[in-house]
Amino acid sequence: MSEDAVTIDRIRQVKQAYEGQLLKLANVVGVGIGLRQQGGVRTGNPVLVVMVRKKFPTELLAQTDLIPSEIEGVPVDVQEVGDIQAYS
Repeated sequence: MSEDAVTIDRIRQVKQAYEGQLLKLANVVGVGIGLRQQGGVRTGNPVLVVMVRKKFPTELLAQTDLIPSEIEGVPVDVQEVGDIQAYS
């Protein structure tokens, strides 16, 4: 499925189904819906965003901690965000 054909509703369904599983991966700090970023620039294409503390080359990650580039036809964009802290 091309990124242009993916609807926000479909991304929301996939997020709901896989968020818990993705949050169990090492280095993952959040999962959301957003726009793909390439070189720090938003492309305008909606994707499932997986937020990580730090991006690492895939060869340095355990096979069990790899984040897929697509889940059920929905494109996934891994974005480095650092540590996330909630404040009251």
